[in-house]
Amino acid sequence: MNDLDPRLPSAGQSWVRGVALQPLSTATIFDVLARSAQRYPHRDAAIFSQVGWRCTWVELLQEVEACAAGLQALGVRQGDRVGIWAPNRPEWLLTQFATARLGAILVNINPAYRLAELEYALNKAGVSVLVSAAAFKSSNYLGMLQNLGVGHPEAPQRLPQLRQVIRMGHEATAGMLNWEQVMAQGQRALAAGQALPPLEALNCHQAINIQFTSGTTGAPKGATLTHHNIVNNAMAVADCMRFSELDRLCIPVPLYHCFGMVLAVLACTVRGAAMVFPGEGFEPRDTLAAVQAERCTALHGVPTMFIAELDHPDFSQFDLRSLRTGIMAGAPCPIEVMRRVQAEMHMTEVTIAYGMTETSPVSFQSATDDPLDKRVTTVGRVLPHLEVKIVDDQGRIVPVGQKGELCTKGYSVMQGYWDDPERTADTVRDGWMHTGDLATLDEQGYCNIVGRVKDMVIRGGENIYPREVEEFLFRHPKVAAVQVFGVPDERYGEELCTWIITKPGVACTEDEIRAFCRENIAHYKVPRYIRFVDELPITVTGKPQKFVMRELMMRELGLSLMVTA
Repeated sequence: MNDLDPRLPSAGQSWVRGVALQPLSTATIFDVLARSAQRYPHRDAAIFSQVGWRCTWVELLQEVEACAAGLQALGVRQGDRVGIWAPNRPEWLLTQFATARLGAILVNINPAYRLAELEYALNKAGVSVLVSAAAFKSSNYLGMLQNLGVGHPEAPQRLPQLRQVIRMGHEATAGMLNWEQVMAQGQRALAAGQALPPLEALNCHQAINIQFTSGTTGAPKGATLTHHNIVNNAMAVADCMRFSELDRLCIPVPLYHCFGMVLAVLACTVRGAAMVFPGEGFEPRDTLAAVQAERCTALHGVPTMFIAELDHPDFSQFDLRSLRTGIMAGAPCPIEVMRRVQAEMHMTEVTIAYGMTETSPVSFQSATDDPLDKRVTTVGRVLPHLEVKIVDDQGRIVPVGQKGELCTKGYSVMQGYWDDPERTADTVRDGWMHTGDLATLDEQGYCNIVGRVKDMVIRGGENIYPREVEEFLFRHPKVAAVQVFGVPDERYGEELCTWIITKPGVACTEDEIRAFCRENIAHYKVPRYIRFVDELPITVTGKPQKFVMRELMMRELGLSLMVTA
């Protein structure tokens, strides 16, 4: 690499290192919250527009301490796993910081999870306390928990490690506590002088978060992250956007994902910027309205969100001139969308970010002052304190401009997959996180993601591993063989397609397959395109050729590859 600027490849090799002008922080998540509360006590910290909940930094700190005391009263201690299953609500934010204050490990449960996925994640992580919304969209959370035995002592307990469920909302549910009860108990405990654990007991290298990512072998993997991982990544991301306490970020992306939790919440917290949540889930009009009402200077989203906002019939009615920056990430970015965001939404300093949950998440990000063509067509340059190389299938570093697998090394690499040393060892080798993504580096160190070594599909910012969906579909009594793969889609970047061979003598319909999926797996994993075939294209060794299936489906559907950034 180049001695003058390590972000520039040297000797024509695809190997770069981020500039490290400042040392890495040893702060914990609670440290950065307390620091913002001290520096900017009366500035806006969080606004949840839909429910009219807003607080300053000092008020947020007080709410978090009450929540932590309430959880402590329930027996939550350092290292315990506390699950959160909810859309974007104030309770999510408070739980995030409260668990960090106690040194408990927050387990993010995808709001779209259905019964089988929920059961697996809670048991795999050993969740002892779960904070849950009552429902979200078509998902009845409490109903699913009851189906797993919660609140029914006489029923088989399919969640043996789960001791307590804290439900949101005012209604009472058998076998569950209410959020308000826990908060009130915490406030009483603090008023009575009961102490929270000493801050010295918290260590920045302790595991603090488990985020489940779809698994290639049929089961989600729990990427385990530390304070050190995500606080430092949040700082780097905030620096790329030139964030300060004067900024106000609109956050329509989900909190359960690193995009919401790290690139939004923590990036705001480390700089004292305000967090604005338009609603529980993404709605384009609500997002535009929140930007205007709160004079937001930044907006995050995946390309599909920006497309929905730009194409909304009321788009021209909103004054977005306060916007300056933000992050577009999570899926292939159509170049024209990036240009429209800068021109029509006034986000002249919008940035592109690339990463994965296992790297906390961002490895590359464009800067606000990067040349326009680089901000439009690449994912920027490597972040400080990180090292990246691009290798061929033999592990050799490839020349600049040549495709290979992107590998990341440094503070951002996860501790490992929770309770899964075998898959951890397969993914992290000699400190290098093998991402599975195909990428190129140019002579200036800018990165372009050009594909995936494996078959992962990215649909609207959600990572889907076909093997997981395939193994689920194999459970259908009429399915003999199945292959799942992605095809390009203008709205979501990619859509899921499945080819199915049915068992001899039986007929099956697309509706049967979709109905089978909908009650058991997240909506974004339900294939949009379902084809019943007599045979699958295979190699001479009998391996299915997904690229052939993909090409045939693209031809049938009249689809073409999208330009990506």
